[in-house]
Amino acid sequence: MGRIKTKLIKRISNELVDKHGSEFKKNFEDNKQLVTKFTDITSKKLRNIIAGYVTRLVKTKN
Repeated sequence: MGRIKTKLIKRISNELVDKHGSEFKKNFEDNKQLVTKFTDITSKKLRNIIAGYVTRLVKTKN
């Protein structure tokens, strides 16, 4: 079993994938930079969690 993601993480991640889905890749490092580009999140931990969830969404979507 994995860690449970909060509604905030899921909401932000789903919005990013809906708006910019074609730009995200299956690579966490690239997605980390894209999350920084598309959002104004200043917390490094929150950015990494969102980037990880976006990566997971992209992997399961394709």
